[in-house]
Amino acid sequence: MSPQAALAGQGAGSAGHGLSLKRQLLFWLLLPQLVLWLVGGALAYRIALSYFEKGLDQSLTQSVRSLARQVKPIGSGLLIDFPRAAQDIIEQDPQDRVSYLVSSPPGSFLLGNRQLPGPPPGLAPTTGEPLLYNVLVDGKAMRVALLEVNYGETTSPQRLRVQVAKSLAVQQRLTRELVADMLAPLLLLGALLSVLVYGGISRGLLPLKRLQAQLGQMGRQSEQNVSTLLPIEMTQAPQEVHALAGAVNQLLVAVRRSLGQEKRFLNDAAHQLRTPLAGLISQTELALAEPDHQALRERLSKVLACAQRSAHLVQQLLSLARNETEVRLQPLDLAALVREVARDWTPRALSAGVDLGYEGAQSLWVQGQAMLLREALSNLLDNALLYAGQGSVVTLRVSQLQQQALLEVEDNGPGLSDIERAHLFERFWRASELPGGCGLGLAIVAEIAQRHGGSVSAQALEPHGLRVRLSLMLAPHA
Repeated sequence: MSPQAALAGQGAGSAGHGLSLKRQLLFWLLLPQLVLWLVGGALAYRIALSYFEKGLDQSLTQSVRSLARQVKPIGSGLLIDFPRAAQDIIEQDPQDRVSYLVSSPPGSFLLGNRQLPGPPPGLAPTTGEPLLYNVLVDGKAMRVALLEVNYGETTSPQRLRVQVAKSLAVQQRLTRELVADMLAPLLLLGALLSVLVYGGISRGLLPLKRLQAQLGQMGRQSEQNVSTLLPIEMTQAPQEVHALAGAVNQLLVAVRRSLGQEKRFLNDAAHQLRTPLAGLISQTELALAEPDHQALRERLSKVLACAQRSAHLVQQLLSLARNETEVRLQPLDLAALVREVARDWTPRALSAGVDLGYEGAQSLWVQGQAMLLREALSNLLDNALLYAGQGSVVTLRVSQLQQQALLEVEDNGPGLSDIERAHLFERFWRASELPGGCGLGLAIVAEIAQRHGGSVSAQALEPHGLRVRLSLMLAPHA
């Protein structure tokens, strides 16, 4: 499966789960409105009810004081000046019924509604001060104002209790009507605001729809030709969509670079393997047709050489492809690594008649990947031993220059001209026709240096020779 198909499959799979972005935005924008509407309604109801209670308490307090003034002591008795017409006026509204009770001593009925209960337990009335509380009379909630006063002679004091109660039905009905009249316009405004929010979200998501359309068109075009993956253009879009488009463009650049590397690798491999494989086939055919035993051995020797060159080329191509991926750097001792590689290459240097030595720092820590640095140094040594010639001297050197670590491989061989050094790190470029090389060793060194955030260069030595320098980053604690 191609990278585009995998990404498309992941996108399609994720799109089938959960709510769409528009629905999520609508939900999280409209839900607070609904919560505020409900909380506002509850608060409005409670506030309106409290104001009605204050008005009702004030009215009951005035009524109970007025009724108490109508009770006049005469000697050791009472004169209640409360005409029947006044009683009828008080009790004329059945929904907003007002009841009263006069008792002396408290609890002994004199006048009014016997069903009015006294104060609940825990509430003790104070003489001359009205006491307000709620009770249930015939299953209906009522608000009661109670006032106790003293009368009579000082030698035989008496206490009078006056109670006036009013139904809460009208108060609660008015409160509900007031809250409903308040919330109805707010509900209409909320509906209008919801429509505006929906339109705003739809308009705000248009850049995402355009981005989706562009990506879909790019996906269809990429099925025909990957080179058509051009950057996304979002000239008129919010800043967040620009950031998203920028991230997608970075991803497209990485995809194009990866596909380009794969294409280049395939082209290089096909081009470079064609010649040794053709020679291998040709030498095999000649060997099969060769009657002479000695000539057959020569043909087979050439077949072996072609096979070895092909194997070496495949190994270098695979190494080059592996080095083009990201590497994870960690602190390592470059000097110790170079000395270890030098010991491993000493037998080959002796067999080639080359004096291989090391000089420089005993320890120098860099940020690197040991396997890749070992491969880069091996390629440098392979080129030095191959082209410096018998009797030459190859020196490995590790040193520090400011904030960089330097790894140098130099030899006193014939060296290279200025024109040849300009092409030294190009792929498949060879300065000599000596057998054994394929023109990828130093290209691999350049790739490894780049993956380590460093660089590679070559300088000519006097009177002759060549120095290849690899610059690397020092470890933080170096």
